[in-house]
Amino acid sequence: MSVVLEHMELGFPWTCLDPFLFTVHHLDHYPEGHTHQGPHPDLLAGRPIGTDFTYQDGWSMYHGDKIPGFPQHPHRGFETVTVVRHGFVDHSDSLGATARYGEGDVQWLTTGSGIMHAEMFPLIHQDAPNTMELFQIWLNLPPRNKMVPAYFGMLWSEEIPTVTLPSGVTVDVIAGELDGHRAPAAPPDSWASQPGSDLAIWLIRMPADSEWTLPPTAPGVNRMLYCFVGSDAGVDATAIQKEEAVRLDPEQPARLAAGSENAEFLLLQGRPIAAPVFQMGPFVMNSPEELQQAFVDYRTTQFGGWPWARPDPVHDRTEGRFALHADGRVEHREMT
Repeated sequence: MSVVLEHMELGFPWTCLDPFLFTVHHLDHYPEGHTHQGPHPDLLAGRPIGTDFTYQDGWSMYHGDKIPGFPQHPHRGFETVTVVRHGFVDHSDSLGATARYGEGDVQWLTTGSGIMHAEMFPLIHQDAPNTMELFQIWLNLPPRNKMVPAYFGMLWSEEIPTVTLPSGVTVDVIAGELDGHRAPAAPPDSWASQPGSDLAIWLIRMPADSEWTLPPTAPGVNRMLYCFVGSDAGVDATAIQKEEAVRLDPEQPARLAAGSENAEFLLLQGRPIAAPVFQMGPFVMNSPEELQQAFVDYRTTQFGGWPWARPDPVHDRTEGRFALHADGRVEHREMT
């Protein structure tokens, strides 16, 4: 039996399997930043500001009006894992936490009983383009943890292990373990922190003409491999290229091969939560009644309110990588 159970083309968002809900890959080739850390106002002409997913000229404003990104908005009932490969994100939330992170950093946010946050993409370089590339992954919470307190966490790039293999293949272990290299701890209420979840998030980079065998995992685990770089890669006998994915048999090893070009993959795997999923917009619950209650609670409490002066806050252009946590703890990292 082939290790490839299903081969599919990817749309927007990407197809996901339980316990994952949603994955998007943003790659925006933003221009030089203007004084306000957004594009020059002249470049916004003709765009549907507020809902700009057009990718006009190689980039989008998304829900931002002057600075690209996603201003203040609510969530409940799941987690967001934001993996930033290039560029920077300015985060602010209703817990009072705020951060600037990027260039390999990962933010892991448990939305739990409810949170508001903003994710803005500051164009910090005034004399050069500002490429932004990130994955945002939505990971479900089990029913018992749907209403836990919200939690903001950072996985800094310096702490995420990169496994370098003899073939030149490298694997960033964002969640899970590979060859004795264990990822930093996920938030305490995450499905990734539960024993037996077998959850893994890996970024795999393969030089041209290289091969690597992905080791098997436990029976019953859902395993998806997404190709986002490369035009002639392979998974066993199945040809695969960017914007395609394969669902894999978890109990079999899978031989990955890059062709004449470099290839890159995102691996998402985990034991399914196997609970009902009711989603509407930013809320993910287990029943229609819970979903309705989420909207009632948001309207009445605003999930703690918004402590920032703007719905789309960004930090000073000269600010480095840092995180101010809800408990007042501050972390600083060097710019890369």
